[in-house]
Amino acid sequence: MISTDGYNNIDQYGGDENYMEQEEEWEREGLLDPAWEKQQKKTFTAWCNSHLRKAGTGIDNIEEDFRNGLKLMLLLEVISGETLPKPDRGKMRFHKIANVNKALDYIASKGVKLVSIGAEEIVDGNLKMTLGMIWTIILRFAIQDISVEEMTAKEGLLLWCQRKTAPYKNVNVQNFHLSFKDGLAFCALIHRHRPDLIDYNKLSKDNPLENLNTAFDVAEKYLDIPRMLDPDDLQNTAMPDERAVMTYVSSYYHRFSGAQKAETAANRICKVLKVNQENERLMEEYERLASDLLEWIRRTMPWLASRQTDNSLAGVQKKLEEYRTYRRKHKPPRVEQKAKLETNFNTLQTKLRLSNRPAYMPTEGKMVSDIANAWKGLEHAEKSFEEWLLSEMMRLERLEHLAQKFKHKADAHEDWTGGKEEMLQSQDFRHCRLNELKALKKKHEAFESDLAAHQDRVEQIAAIAQELNTLEYHDSVTVNARCQRVCDQWDRLGALTQRRRQALDDAERILEKIDILHLEFAKRAAPFNNWLDGTREDLVDIFIVHTVEEIQGLIDAHHHFKATLGEADKEYQSIVGLVKEVESIVKQHQVPGGLENPYTTLTAHDLTRKWGEVRQLVPQRDATLQAELRKQQNNEMLRRQFAEKANAVGPWIERQLDAVTAIGMGLHGTLEDQLHRLKEYEQGVYAYKPHIEELEKIHQAVQESMIFENRYTQYTMETLRVGWEQLLTSINRNINEVENQILTRDSKGITQEQLNEFRSSFNHFDKNRTGRLTPEEFKSCLVSLGYSIGKDRQGDIDFQRILAVVDPNSTGYVHFDAFLDFMTRESTDTDTAEQVIDSFRILAADKPYILPDELRRELPPDQAEYCIQRMPPFKGPNGVPGALDYMSFSTALYGESDL
Repeated sequence: MISTDGYNNIDQYGGDENYMEQEEEWEREGLLDPAWEKQQKKTFTAWCNSHLRKAGTGIDNIEEDFRNGLKLMLLLEVISGETLPKPDRGKMRFHKIANVNKALDYIASKGVKLVSIGAEEIVDGNLKMTLGMIWTIILRFAIQDISVEEMTAKEGLLLWCQRKTAPYKNVNVQNFHLSFKDGLAFCALIHRHRPDLIDYNKLSKDNPLENLNTAFDVAEKYLDIPRMLDPDDLQNTAMPDERAVMTYVSSYYHRFSGAQKAETAANRICKVLKVNQENERLMEEYERLASDLLEWIRRTMPWLASRQTDNSLAGVQKKLEEYRTYRRKHKPPRVEQKAKLETNFNTLQTKLRLSNRPAYMPTEGKMVSDIANAWKGLEHAEKSFEEWLLSEMMRLERLEHLAQKFKHKADAHEDWTGGKEEMLQSQDFRHCRLNELKALKKKHEAFESDLAAHQDRVEQIAAIAQELNTLEYHDSVTVNARCQRVCDQWDRLGALTQRRRQALDDAERILEKIDILHLEFAKRAAPFNNWLDGTREDLVDIFIVHTVEEIQGLIDAHHHFKATLGEADKEYQSIVGLVKEVESIVKQHQVPGGLENPYTTLTAHDLTRKWGEVRQLVPQRDATLQAELRKQQNNEMLRRQFAEKANAVGPWIERQLDAVTAIGMGLHGTLEDQLHRLKEYEQGVYAYKPHIEELEKIHQAVQESMIFENRYTQYTMETLRVGWEQLLTSINRNINEVENQILTRDSKGITQEQLNEFRSSFNHFDKNRTGRLTPEEFKSCLVSLGYSIGKDRQGDIDFQRILAVVDPNSTGYVHFDAFLDFMTRESTDTDTAEQVIDSFRILAADKPYILPDELRRELPPDQAEYCIQRMPPFKGPNGVPGALDYMSFSTALYGESDL
């Protein structure tokens, strides 16, 4: 008798502790189906033949063909791969017993206890004993090694069947008695592994014999699994024999075990390829975003560097509006693009580290540092451009003011000089009487006084023209031409005045009588007239101020001027009194032509008219000054509005930056807590954006009001813009870093306590809270965490090797992401090139190359085509057409990228 006491328990492999006693008990209780022995005989015979055919032989009758022990020993050698002792070749009974004993001894040597069984029963052809022995061999060599989730062989084989057939309708595998009777379970196992062999949807539970025959025929024809069961036996038996079904099902398991390995290998390859494809996509996106951003900066820089204008105030104002449009509409999307670029780059590097790939190096000129430098240059160009625009506006505003002043003074001068040359060239004195001649001389003296008084005006006109030339006024040609005409005329007037004076002096000997009153009027009227002209010019003079204090000074000066009007009125009354006195004398003495003043063209009516104009201009000047005062007060209000808002926004931005920096240093709870707080800060920042937009509106009003300084705040719109952009960038960068740390923590399997320990040590040595360590600080940090670094030359070499890993670009600093990756890398399990090569080798059936059809059969379509397009042709010996080199391809996956 054969026993399986050498195993853990009677159900471990589906066997029984005492084969004969168990069957005798079933027979007494009426549980033993007579058909079982028939089923076992057919199944065990087919199973034995499936192995014996490898040795070129087989059996026909299981109880007869094993009696001499030769084929029994051969069966054990085939299924074990080992060599048994040399059999006895004699045909006597004791030779047969000896051979069977050699087989039984070998079975016992494999851990199977043989109890109450002798070789004699086998030699005598005892069918029950022979079937029990074969079942023991099947248990030991076909079922024992089946293990799923650490279950026993029988339970493991049952669980394997349940998992593989779970998706199929009308299949519910619960045991090896009834669950396989309708054939659908066998068909499902085949379809699960080879869907090309069976169309499962066409099968019906109502056709069990057809199902069984289909499964057995396909298994025998395409899977090399011989028929071990009879469909009619399964259908006609109330409860088919469990051992027969288990034996046949175990053949399916062993046939598909290779497919299981291939499936596992394919899954690993797909995982690696998906990582590579995602990394390549991120690289391509980074290259595209970087190229686009750098190209935009390249196109923008010449515009910001241009200093070309039409030299007019309107032209500069148009450029300023274009710059405001650029800051409001064109630049903000690029700020977001730059932040996204940095975020994608950090995410890519983290994924490369986690997947054991080398760090990504962008193409030349597209490093993150290159983009940062280009961006810094752009911001510098913006600041310089805006400063230039504002200075140009101030310069051109002054030019416009000077040009208006030049025109006003030139108009007044040309009005005064009108007819003067003709008068000086006149020969009227040659026909005058003595008193008329004396009058002409006095008149000329008055004109000389008037001419001298106008010298300052001419000099002012020339000085203004010179200043317009120095400041490169856009219409300097017209100004210079007019200035030249004024100066040329002034020189002619001077020369003509000298000649006429000489002529009058020559005639003075003849004409001496002079009208004292007319002379007195002329002498006093001319300066007063000049004063009136100057006063009128001052009262309509164009002025430009920038502060309340400046306009207040003009108002105070105007009040002081008005205080002198009383004395001027007295002078006016006195001068008009001279005319009245002349009129009185002429009327009294009837002097011919006495009312005509030979010394001046001025009349009392002229003075009265101009004096009236002055008195009208005084209140107009009051109104103009008050309007300017209101304008400057409004400017002061704008300054205060901007300062009040800026003094609130500026510190708010600084506080947010400090808070975000503190969170980024890992000082606030777990990574999830940090990420949550950063998201809250991000929402708060975007919610705060209306304050920035309101400030931009105030700033635009400030610029449109030509306000160039503000003593109420240290903040400028430019500093607040930069601070705002830095805050957005800092939040995005810190969110990205925390997400990468979570990715690192979860993928590396480190605990929150470990992460806190790493962060605490890092922060301790990051004294300045910069988020990075110098090499010396990094070494001290490693030592504090228990990392042993010797102080000898070998220790320096080891540390430089570590430094090259955490700072591959030799920046001189170690960031927390690289520090965390280093502290966890050596204890993690990552896929390697060797693992991928082993997986491909399984798919290639141990060949050194793989064929495209094999890749398409084992991998999803997109993954298979990805490999076929990138795998180089196999160049080794024994290759076939179309063979691909999976080894060099796997190695390249962990090398430098083509991008």
